[in-house]
Amino acid sequence: MAARPLLSIRPATADDVPLIRQLIAELAEYERLADAAVATDDGLRAQLFGAQPAAEVLIGEVDGEAAGFALFFHNFSTFLGKRGLYLEDLFVRPAFRGSGLGRHLMASLARIAVQRDCGRFEWSVLDWNAPAIGFYRTLGAVGMDEWTVQRLEGDALHALALHDAL
Repeated sequence: MAARPLLSIRPATADDVPLIRQLIAELAEYERLADAAVATDDGLRAQLFGAQPAAEVLIGEVDGEAAGFALFFHNFSTFLGKRGLYLEDLFVRPAFRGSGLGRHLMASLARIAVQRDCGRFEWSVLDWNAPAIGFYRTLGAVGMDEWTVQRLEGDALHALALHDAL
């Protein structure tokens, strides 16, 4: 009988920045968005571990080997009057899928949300990613079918920022 793998979750440190960037690149490849992954080590270090961290990262390990990550930050619900926890990215390397690491990462995030008195734990998933959607349903997640994500970036973001500038 094969021994179950040892799963561990730990907060990332500044020393993990090259690993985080590599995991982001692997996620981008999986999501067919490799060209969009332009983050640099210096940029990640400043944003994740600088004076005002914009997000936090958990590193998931299987038998001591880096196998995945979760990057998250807080948002706020005006209706609840509480902050929420927003999962920006969850990724488990293909060789480690099925080990239970994804569930452990999600449970760790849920514990953080509860400990920090968050009213919600939310994330987005690509509509074609049936394995991820199925996984999230096993956790009890509910799709928000009436909501769509809207985004401004690049030229459109800059154009709006200049609109009616005082």
